[in-house]
Amino acid sequence: MLRIAIQTKGRLNEDTMSLLAETGIKLESAKRLLLMPARNFPVEVLFLRDDDIPQSVADGVADAGIVGENEFVEKNKEAEIVKRLGFSKCRLSLAIPKENDYTGIQWFEGKVIATSYPRILSEFLKSNQISAQIHVITGSVEIATGIGLADAIFDIVSSGSTLITNHLKEVETVMKSEAILIANKHLSEEKKAILDEFLFRAEAVQMAEDKKYVLMNVPTENIEEIVQIIPGMRSPTIMPLAKAGWSSLHAVISEKGFWDIIGKLKNLGAEGILVVPIEKMIL
Repeated sequence: MLRIAIQTKGRLNEDTMSLLAETGIKLESAKRLLLMPARNFPVEVLFLRDDDIPQSVADGVADAGIVGENEFVEKNKEAEIVKRLGFSKCRLSLAIPKENDYTGIQWFEGKVIATSYPRILSEFLKSNQISAQIHVITGSVEIATGIGLADAIFDIVSSGSTLITNHLKEVETVMKSEAILIANKHLSEEKKAILDEFLFRAEAVQMAEDKKYVLMNVPTENIEEIVQIIPGMRSPTIMPLAKAGWSSLHAVISEKGFWDIIGKLKNLGAEGILVVPIEKMIL
């Protein structure tokens, strides 16, 4: 049995639970459980505060954990990053009252900065030779300047709406973060095998995220040009149609530049284009 620690609530919890569901892992639905076993996979989920996850994995209380990279770096515990998961993206940034003129990093010299991430901030200030006072706050860091507790804040930024609400502006991005899968460095072979199977499933889900499966009818004479536009995973599937001079072409294309690709296909005579979402992709 592999024990995975995840955040108790919030966006990272929601994204992680979605990933588990998409990998086919069915959890017991009882509420208020701190430890929730899966019904169909040798995994149990331990619900913890996000800042407790790195320590629990390092100590072996949990075998693995899904946590924000920002928390992992801040806590600096002995665990290894197994995979970057690509969701719950955010950044750690410095922000100041919007009415203040920002003249560069030297603006922070001698200032008081409120944060829940003193280690990361301290290293950043040191690397830029800035001397500032760090005021550690757990909780609503963004109100610190408004109540006169600090001159600036260093905190997580996602959409930036919280900064706007508190009359702040983002001036320096120190670190970009996303959800990561971490693991204890001393897992047994049995637990490594379970973790590898989970990774296999997670990667199949991730690979499909920005991909579409397209089917279309194309003039056979234009297939060579069309293949240059959509090469597929290795090469597209091409089948002759009953109508002479026409073929059916199936391929996987990326969401990026999707409409531009479709436009080029139409110009080359493609018609009857069918676009299908992909849930999983296994190479």
